[in-house]
Amino acid sequence: MASSSTIPATENKVLILKSSDGDEFQLEESIAIGSVTIKNMVEDDCASNTIPLPNVDTEALVKIIEYLKKHAEISGSDEEEEIKKTKIKDFDKEFVSVKMQKLFNIILAANFLDIKALLDLCAQAIADKIKNKSHVAVRKIFNVECDYTKEEEEAVRKENAWAFEGEEFDESLD
Repeated sequence: MASSSTIPATENKVLILKSSDGDEFQLEESIAIGSVTIKNMVEDDCASNTIPLPNVDTEALVKIIEYLKKHAEISGSDEEEEIKKTKIKDFDKEFVSVKMQKLFNIILAANFLDIKALLDLCAQAIADKIKNKSHVAVRKIFNVECDYTKEEEEAVRKENAWAFEGEEFDESLD
């Protein structure tokens, strides 16, 4: 009797994702293909077992794996769609409750990995965090130097005084 060497249909292939720091993480292929970049590598047979991610550091990769796993877990559950949406919304809200610099790193990684939903989520979180911030705080957050001299800046403020009226601006950086 010949033995069958086929892989059972229920067994998922495991990929190893290697961060720019050299750390390796195992992730089921069915979850990892939530990244269009990884999906394309798998479909084009460019991915052996280990996929190097030179633009993704370990900290960002850990968060991205957490995101992909949780979204796959919730989406694959047998719950009603409304319950799934609520769980994903709650998870996403908690997920982006991190420091601004960590969000920036996740955005860079999500962009490289082409995970549009994560990119949109983090971009919205940053937009929400800078809402009602002063121009000075926003410049510091994004590390943008002011091109205006004090006199030029004062002239712009006078010309556009309406933009600075009535609102209290948050000067915090996170």
